[in-house]
Amino acid sequence: MHHNSLTFGLVLPAILLAAMLPAFISRGGAADLSGSACEMRAQLAEKILPYWFDTAQDTNRGGYLLADDAVYGRKQPTEKQIVTQSRMIWGFSRAQLAGFGNTNRNYLQAATQGYHFLLDHFQDRQDGGYFWSTDLKGKPVNDCKFLYGESFVIYAFVEYYRASSDPEALRRALELYHTVQAHLHDDKNGGWFEHADRKWKLLSPGDPRDPVEIIGCKSANAHLHWMEALTELYDASHDPAVKESLIEALRLNQTYFYPEDPAHCAFHRQFDWKPVTGPGHDGLSYGHNVEFAWLMIRAETVLGRKPSWEHFYALLDHALKYGYDDEHGGLYSRGFDDQPATDTDKIWWVQAEMVAALTDALKHQGDPRYETALDKLLHFIKTCQAGPKDSIWLYTVTADGRPKDTTKANSWKANYHDVRAMMKFIEAFAPAN
Repeated sequence: MHHNSLTFGLVLPAILLAAMLPAFISRGGAADLSGSACEMRAQLAEKILPYWFDTAQDTNRGGYLLADDAVYGRKQPTEKQIVTQSRMIWGFSRAQLAGFGNTNRNYLQAATQGYHFLLDHFQDRQDGGYFWSTDLKGKPVNDCKFLYGESFVIYAFVEYYRASSDPEALRRALELYHTVQAHLHDDKNGGWFEHADRKWKLLSPGDPRDPVEIIGCKSANAHLHWMEALTELYDASHDPAVKESLIEALRLNQTYFYPEDPAHCAFHRQFDWKPVTGPGHDGLSYGHNVEFAWLMIRAETVLGRKPSWEHFYALLDHALKYGYDDEHGGLYSRGFDDQPATDTDKIWWVQAEMVAALTDALKHQGDPRYETALDKLLHFIKTCQAGPKDSIWLYTVTADGRPKDTTKANSWKANYHDVRAMMKFIEAFAPAN
């Protein structure tokens, strides 16, 4: 799973539920990708980015407050968590770089205050690295160090460096890379350990402080995002040590977690890369598979390698064959091997990563199948996943588009997956001015 938070059915007030039910419109004719790109850009500029700017910033203490629901409204969050705090910095930096800022909303400023909150409250000045979570004021609540969380700090700092031209942000990203490498790299088997305490001592299985993945395993999830962070860090720094780590992360992900035969994808491996089986380990995630597919191409491009398009299309085609809803559009959550999906919920980040992967597929080569899939997917998002008022995507809807988890913002949901996919789509298909 991308997160440890469980998606569950909500008993929604009937009148609100009725207002949010999908109204399917029949699709006809070729996909108008440039028109969709223009519409998407307007949506980002006028609704989505302003929503995050206006509602998520903690103007009193710094950082971001993430607790909002399409049905039940805004709540008081109980924590600030490293992944979404970092993703908000990334999202606002990206918005600045893409030219969305204006006199009303300075997205660089929104990123800067979050960046300083992370440095002031999440950074462990004694032992290095960044804590998992703090209370709203910034006092550490869970002071453990997790590879998954550290990855997003690097990812955020690199994007903030690009947006701000502040060399200190890139220096801090490189410093964190070297800290993680020193403490979490598995020098014996390759790859990285994922769960450590404040002093970088590895946690024992069953430790209640673990919020993500499974102690005692190497996970596809954390290794995917570590590769993603290393890709951007290498692109920005050209540091030779980062390059070697990126090559290693790419190879391990391609070999053990997201192989060219997607039936053999794995959520977890033992430290020595032997398979892990049983409940919680078996199956595959269509969203992670297609996310890896396009991030793999990005990593190879940054490394100056020939992209592995065959591997990319193997993962994408498998998701389209077993995990895609041809009737309504949209990508299901989970499945097993070469069998139809077993979990047909449509989670917001899974749809976003499918938009990103299909965008890259069509940029690389035109194919009516991918165009149709992307067109249906965008239509599903527009009519079912995105809220009618502010266009913020709901956490989870059912296969036929009924709201299931109406969360708009929480400790796992920020302005990252969907905003990134939309910007990627806009860059690929928006008409030149």
